[in-house]
Amino acid sequence: MQLPSFISPVLRVVRSFYFLTGMGFLVWMLVFDANDLGKQFDIYQKWKELRNEKQYYLDNIEVVKRERAELMSSPALLEKFARERYLMKRPGEDVFVLVPATAE
Repeated sequence: MQLPSFISPVLRVVRSFYFLTGMGFLVWMLVFDANDLGKQFDIYQKWKELRNEKQYYLDNIEVVKRERAELMSSPALLEKFARERYLMKRPGEDVFVLVPATAE
């Protein structure tokens, strides 16, 4: 049986030692290696998630800085914030915390 003329050079390259070694190396790196393609994809997904978290925290830092500057500018606001957020009180005062009933 006679092979077409364009297949003969292709078969010679495919049976080459260097081609087979290169293909073996490529398969090893993509499938069996400790840093295979699946792990690289997982690492990339984690990197994207961390990048989004970083942006969230940078935005949150700006909000906290603005709130802090506002609170530090007025002692009355600072006292109000401490009483509301941390339930602080003056000596001799009683603090009553009203918790809304949950609808069940």
